[in-house]
Amino acid sequence: MTTLIRKKPTKKLLDSAFKNKQLSLFQDFLCNTDDERGQLSNTIALWDSIPRYSISQQAMNKLRSSEGFLSILKIDFNFRGATFTAVIRPARIEENGRTVEYYPSANEELIEDALRKIAADQQQGYFDKSDYRSGAVFSLYLLREELKRRGHSRSYQQIKQSLYILALSTIEILGNGVSTDSLAVSAYFPALATVTRKKLEEDPEAKWLAQFHPLVTQSIDQLTYRQYNYHQMMSHSTQLARWLHKQLANKFTFASLAHTFDIRYSTIKRDSALLNSYTLTRQAIKALDEAFEELKLQNILMRIEKEEERGVRNKLEDVAYKLFPSLEFISEMKAANKRVALAQQTILDTTT
Repeated sequence: MTTLIRKKPTKKLLDSAFKNKQLSLFQDFLCNTDDERGQLSNTIALWDSIPRYSISQQAMNKLRSSEGFLSILKIDFNFRGATFTAVIRPARIEENGRTVEYYPSANEELIEDALRKIAADQQQGYFDKSDYRSGAVFSLYLLREELKRRGHSRSYQQIKQSLYILALSTIEILGNGVSTDSLAVSAYFPALATVTRKKLEEDPEAKWLAQFHPLVTQSIDQLTYRQYNYHQMMSHSTQLARWLHKQLANKFTFASLAHTFDIRYSTIKRDSALLNSYTLTRQAIKALDEAFEELKLQNILMRIEKEEERGVRNKLEDVAYKLFPSLEFISEMKAANKRVALAQQTILDTTT
């Protein structure tokens, strides 16, 4: 895996950053209608497998010191059989004359997902190969309307705070194999070009610019993203259900009536870090069952089978889940697989 070091842009974006082959492939979805296209976005295999938004506001409030500070957060997770650690340093925000620190949480995840969707729309995203950066150009109104359209209305002030948290929080990815070398050190958004209040008063449509994490840029460059039903993912009622949906979109590429996806409660707890706040295992499993049931109700899964694993004194230790995909999800995975193949062939044709 390529080592990525935090880098801030030093050059103005040229027109070529908004129109090139890599960006075009990121923006072109395999679908039949404009309505279908509006439902789709891209999920990034490694970046979306990192539990980088796993601390809730409630948990954060308990962890924050009386002075408003948070410690450095370290979370272990697995990706494709390898163990990694995410090291998250909180953003320091001035609030009413007081300094308060924040980890990026569910609110910031929604902002990033919405901006990735905006970047997938023509003329809103950019990919600059020479300076190795990518991102989205947007107005606060555009971002607010995108969130509202997907069922997550936010005020302008809430959106601005989330953008600053994303720009001021840093995340380091450590490999825990033979070495513990840093694979990536960067802010969630390495660069954020804001608009002054005066400019906003003169022009409500004034553009902001957010630069995505280097792992997103690398994915655009190397075609390691996959299309998925973003609108459906955003409609889920819990962060856990949204996480599960993205994981299935990234990993259940072989979905068919003849194949199931097998996963354990312990795996989900480890890699999502979204179940750590539950005191009792049965409470966490109940929350997971409810998230799976939501995926079933939304026609992502056809059926769910579970088998409890118990230890000494019949203590519940783990649960094995067998997930059966819906016909709709199977169709979406086939389209995503075909899009990957077409994109790879396009790049091959342009380089030969």
